[in-house]
Amino acid sequence: MTAAPKIIVALDYPAATPALALTSRLDPQRCAVKVGKELFTRAGPGLVETLVDRGFRVFLDLKFHDIPNTVAAACDAAADLGVWMVNLHASGGRRMMEAAQERLAARTDAPLLIAVTVLTSLDRDDLIEIGCPDEPVARVLRLARLTRAAGLAGIVCSPQEAAAVRAELGPGFRLVTPGVRPAGAAVGDQRRIMTPREAMVAGADYLVIGRPVTAASDPLAALAAIEAEIAGA
Repeated sequence: MTAAPKIIVALDYPAATPALALTSRLDPQRCAVKVGKELFTRAGPGLVETLVDRGFRVFLDLKFHDIPNTVAAACDAAADLGVWMVNLHASGGRRMMEAAQERLAARTDAPLLIAVTVLTSLDRDDLIEIGCPDEPVARVLRLARLTRAAGLAGIVCSPQEAAAVRAELGPGFRLVTPGVRPAGAAVGDQRRIMTPREAMVAGADYLVIGRPVTAASDPLAALAAIEAEIAGA
């Protein structure tokens, strides 16, 4: 396959039919796709395998968080589906992350393993409520350091933290950023957001974008507009 596209289209659908209809209007050489909890729970592994067969890089966004052996086995099962990227929660701790990374390292077809830091729907007040008094950027940096020490490929963070993580951890550590909205697009349930160009300038490697593409009358044209916005960023 060619170099991975920078844009990951979030297939936030309740069933396989609309998700597959959308991907039939996209180009797998120009975007990856993300399958999250709702779609995977309803449509199952077969949908993931269909997307892989269609040539798409699939980011399986299930955010595993459990005891080390369970998470390692789940990541191994995801790899069996042929996914390009899979994630877990960094807050599951070093032993959990290392167990998953070690299990995948034994494979020749291992997907990228990345860790979720702080969800983009959370702000400082939300973190305080759950006993995390740090500013979001401080918590993201703490979890990013732990993720790199555990040997994972990168993290999921909001674009607002990307510059700080990139400055501290340098190139090669992949940053996947949801919470990306083109100028004028609805914010939805995201709180810590940026435009596509701002996110790329901040140091993001991959932009997760859903409704601005999936709700567009011409998804490929919407994708092209975002590509133009980030060109040369």
